Amino acid sequence: MGVGDPLPLPPDKNRREGNKPPDIASTSSSSASAVNARLSDAPILLFVYFHKAFRAQLAELQFLAGDTVRSGSDLAVELRSKFDFLKLVYKYHSAAEDEVIFSALDTRVKNIVFNYSLEHDATDDLFTSVFHWLHVLEEEKGNRAHVLREVVLCIGTIQSSICQHMLKEERQVFPLMIENFSFEEQASLVWQFICSVPVMVLEEIFPWMTSLLSPKEKSEVENCVKEVVPKEVTLQLVINSWLVDDSPSSLTAITKIMKGVQSVEVSENMNNSSSSSGMFQRFWQWSKMSFSSPNTGHTLVHGIQLWHNAIKRDLVDIQKGLCQLTFPSLSLDLNVLVVRLNFLADVLIFYGNALKKFFYPVFEEMVDQQHSSFSKQFTIDDHVENFKKSLDLQTRAGSDNFVRTLQEKLESLILTVTKQFSIEETEVFPIISKNCNIEMQRQLLYRSLHVLPLGLLKCVIMWFSAQLPEDECHSIIHFLSSEDSFPNKPFAHLLLQWFRFGYSGKTPVESFWNELSFMFKPRCSVEEEHTEEASGSFVQQSQQQLCKGSDPYLLKNKSSTCFQSMDPPLGYMNETPYSSAMNQQILIPGKLRPLQHLPDIFGDKNIGEHLNMDLKPIDLIFFFHKAMKKDLDYLVCGSARLATDCSFLGEFHQRFHLIKFLYQIHSDAEDEIAFPALEAKGKLQNISQSYSIDHELEVEHLDKVSFLLNEMAELNMLVLDNKNVKYEKLCMSLQDICKSIHKLLSEHLHREETELWCLFRDCFTIAEQEKIIASMLGRISGEILQDMIPWLMESLIPDEQHSVMSLWRQATRKTMFGEWLTEWYNSHVVEEETEEAKNDLSENSDPLDIVWSYLFERAADEDKGSICSKPLEETELKGLMNKPFGKAVPSNKVEFGNKEEKISESKKVCTGADERKYKEQTDNNAQAFQMSQNTSQSGQDSRYECLLSMSQEDVEATIRRISRDSALDPQKKSYIIQNLLMSRWIATQRIYNLEPSILSSNREAVPGQNPSYRDPHKLIFGCKHYKRSCKLLAPCCNKLFSCIRCHDEEVDHLLDRKQITKMMCMKCMIIQPVGANCSNTSCNSSMGKYYCKICKLFDDDREIYHCPYCNLCRLGKGLSIDYFHCMKCNACMSRTLLEHVCREKCLEDNCPICHEYIFTSNSPVKALPCGHVMHSTCFQEYTCSHYTCPICSKSLGDMQVYFRMLDALLAEQKMPDEYLNQTQVILCNDCGIKGNAPYHWLYHKCSSCASYNTRLF
Repeated sequence: MGVGDPLPLPPDKNRREGNKPPDIASTSSSSASAVNARLSDAPILLFVYFHKAFRAQLAELQFLAGDTVRSGSDLAVELRSKFDFLKLVYKYHSAAEDEVIFSALDTRVKNIVFNYSLEHDATDDLFTSVFHWLHVLEEEKGNRAHVLREVVLCIGTIQSSICQHMLKEERQVFPLMIENFSFEEQASLVWQFICSVPVMVLEEIFPWMTSLLSPKEKSEVENCVKEVVPKEVTLQLVINSWLVDDSPSSLTAITKIMKGVQSVEVSENMNNSSSSSGMFQRFWQWSKMSFSSPNTGHTLVHGIQLWHNAIKRDLVDIQKGLCQLTFPSLSLDLNVLVVRLNFLADVLIFYGNALKKFFYPVFEEMVDQQHSSFSKQFTIDDHVENFKKSLDLQTRAGSDNFVRTLQEKLESLILTVTKQFSIEETEVFPIISKNCNIEMQRQLLYRSLHVLPLGLLKCVIMWFSAQLPEDECHSIIHFLSSEDSFPNKPFAHLLLQWFRFGYSGKTPVESFWNELSFMFKPRCSVEEEHTEEASGSFVQQSQQQLCKGSDPYLLKNKSSTCFQSMDPPLGYMNETPYSSAMNQQILIPGKLRPLQHLPDIFGDKNIGEHLNMDLKPIDLIFFFHKAMKKDLDYLVCGSARLATDCSFLGEFHQRFHLIKFLYQIHSDAEDEIAFPALEAKGKLQNISQSYSIDHELEVEHLDKVSFLLNEMAELNMLVLDNKNVKYEKLCMSLQDICKSIHKLLSEHLHREETELWCLFRDCFTIAEQEKIIASMLGRISGEILQDMIPWLMESLIPDEQHSVMSLWRQATRKTMFGEWLTEWYNSHVVEEETEEAKNDLSENSDPLDIVWSYLFERAADEDKGSICSKPLEETELKGLMNKPFGKAVPSNKVEFGNKEEKISESKKVCTGADERKYKEQTDNNAQAFQMSQNTSQSGQDSRYECLLSMSQEDVEATIRRISRDSALDPQKKSYIIQNLLMSRWIATQRIYNLEPSILSSNREAVPGQNPSYRDPHKLIFGCKHYKRSCKLLAPCCNKLFSCIRCHDEEVDHLLDRKQITKMMCMKCMIIQPVGANCSNTSCNSSMGKYYCKICKLFDDDREIYHCPYCNLCRLGKGLSIDYFHCMKCNACMSRTLLEHVCREKCLEDNCPICHEYIFTSNSPVKALPCGHVMHSTCFQEYTCSHYTCPICSKSLGDMQVYFRMLDALLAEQKMPDEYLNQTQVILCNDCGIKGNAPYHWLYHKCSSCASYNTRLF
């Protein structure tokens, strides 16, 4: 709310209960469990009760926006007035938290509040959007239903954003406040908030809040406020009158006045304002209803002149004080002068606000429009606000020429203020005095005091009363004594009490300014202190260093300027504390708190131009943020599209689940790796907890979207009469949540980049950043990477893609990730090309089907014999298909139990009866398959026969006929001609590749073309290594084996998995390209539950995953489930070994016992405490006689029991006298320290770690 803006109207307290939505109670009670304390024990929880009222109000407004009966303009006016008030209330609430609650908490618990202040800054856009659509609704532009829909969506976004922010505060901030602050300290903070809010706002906020609470909660609030307010009777009466007074006498009066102000501002472009809403008429009626008081002869002009003179006198006095600072002999305190300037600046700001709200509207009704415009040109608001900003920034920075700069700015301010006061005294107030009676003038003055906060109002009254002569003071006292003239008698009595105390002179001027220094002294903001930590300086800095660089005359006690302590100086003024910074944040536009500076290379524009300048490993996280932000836009657009295109549901559903899955992985990695690493830095503790809460709450929103999408998918499968109505409601809910998610996640990512990015970049070395990124990547499985990498790349420009992959490769340089990436990318390209071929122009994917369909189905009346002029005989065709191309195929006969081969029992697949059994099974399967293929085989054979028999003349004639066909477009003609020219080559290649339909008659072409069994009795396919339904064709020896390990055990060479391209289905006995399922349409059986296209591994029994960093398949549920990959060790490890001793590429070595290569070994591996590894079986055998590592000689475990036994043994042994005092130099294998030990022929104890694992040096 800027200076001069009208006070928005609160919601009507007398609204009907029937208008409340049914879920108000549930929304307001959701926060009760967030803080396990009662309001009577923790006064700070008054803010939580405000949260409850705010949630209930938002729910009510959303319910009201769904009213389709009322006219658009009336509904828009009511909603706008309520949102105006709600925005104002939330601004004061946020300012109170930023400047009162958060600043106090930051003195005791660091790194909590900055994130919440950033969230407060992001709320302005929320209200801006709803005001825009309310304006459209009020003007009745466009489709009313569409506009109302947008209004409801905007309210839903406000609900989600603000309510999540409040819930986070209740889960983190307020429990910390209760834990770290006593009851009295909490009460003082709440009282400071109350005293810092303008009186006219308090008169509306308290009744509004209590009206939205239950009777029990309302009673708790009243009791809490009584405890918070000082025990001064008049103050208690005033606050109680604002809190419990439901009569419309005082509230309605102010509301009507403010409605008049609003009507004047809204109709400022009209020639004549409506008399029913004029400010002058309302005050005139009010003055007539008031009891008349004796006329003392003093007019409004006289009182304003006294006010102006007091301000100018103090400004000139401060100016003289600044000039005298140049003389060191004069003991003047610059701190007091700065406090006085801050006080007068606040007084001028609120004075200008009172002019705009009360005096100028009355003045404009009395003069013509031209004159009123002329008077408005001479406002000093902008000048005073700029002076206040400059004073605040200069005081914080403390430059060497501070006093000189302050003198220049103060001189300019005095000139401007003097000119403005002169215009008001000659042109504005004389006209008001002339047209208003004395009572109305006094009511104007009385009402103008309500724009001041309670704490500042007390300071102003006591300061002003000390400036007045005795006769003027008696006149004001006499006026305030007639309490019947005021609607709120306790408030008038409180003003009179303050005025008398100031007039009495009980508080000396020096003591007055010293007491006010607590309210107006500058302090280092939370953000500034946080920025200093973000710069990477972790050295403990004193408060004097925070304020270093100040002018030598500035502030005798520098440390007192850094933050306000919880213990203000005792004094009459501090009974009503006041936060100048709180009102400064609301009334002065623009931010005074500097935010952290983000790296230039990651701005929204020209990012590609600077990528190579300062790229760091941690930036990989924020490239992910950029991709996520683009998909958030997709969610909003896609959810809107679903309302008109239900066929888009499947694509949107799939894309959303990808986004949700990737975001959950990213959030878990931040919570478990990145954030703990950041908080491990000394001064950065607690900095990430709010972001972890964000992750938890955002996943709940994503789950809601999943639920709605499932409901919509189920609804599309049903046939219902009211299906469209239900679908529209679901679409509305989906769009509401998607917009909320867009706002929440966008702001969340922005806050991470604002607060945490610089910390990660500056507080961690390159090696530490690489370790964080490597740990995060080590949790991501290959299947996820196959989705993540294309998703990430499509959101980045080429330079960014190159940078991402460079960072990724750098973090995984010690692994096989590059090899995996190359293999996966090549297969990915092949899959994309295959998919493109499937999505070609023709509806038929098979080129032979396209040609056949055109030549014969569309030309059934033509002579087919003319096309196939030379048909092959059936026997010739069969002979052609059975004849192998190229070199002769070796015999497929396999003799089991061959004595020459001497195959051991463990290598035999089956023998004797088992052999006969599987041969019978094979014949039965072959016969069944042959019968099922007879029909389709004959048709396929005839196509091959006809296409292969076509002559060159036949092809040319067919091409001419296609070119003359007018039913085909040019693109279709080209496509059919191209397939015709390729058809004979395609048919020949299929015969050459032994297509399944052809191989069915030649199953003895490849050795091993028969099934193998893991369990011959139960007829379970596979081998002793794996349970699977296929065999692999080894290209090195052109034989079929059950698995690669079977091949390596049976022959004298190793099989390269990369060379395997063919497999045989053991159900239909057909050789085909490697795949997860049989390519034979009549079979289509699965080769195994698990299939890896890189390792060519199938398994139908165990849990297996492919690690992209080992580029191998390993036993386990997968990365991030039960294993993770350590990039330095280049090993997959159990998640129980997150903390381990890293040794670079520790698995890429032989077992020190059996000398088998560990990286590709199938045996379990044991990690030793020293970081070396060996097979578990080798470890068990080795430790029967050794207790040290065979590589580095460190102990393999805790040997304290064994060492104590040696101590006892040596204590019993007595050395000969000639060796008794001799020592030996030893080196400890455990601690690595060199030292002396008593002479012994076998045992030498380390004097440092008491280990006997030593050696003579």
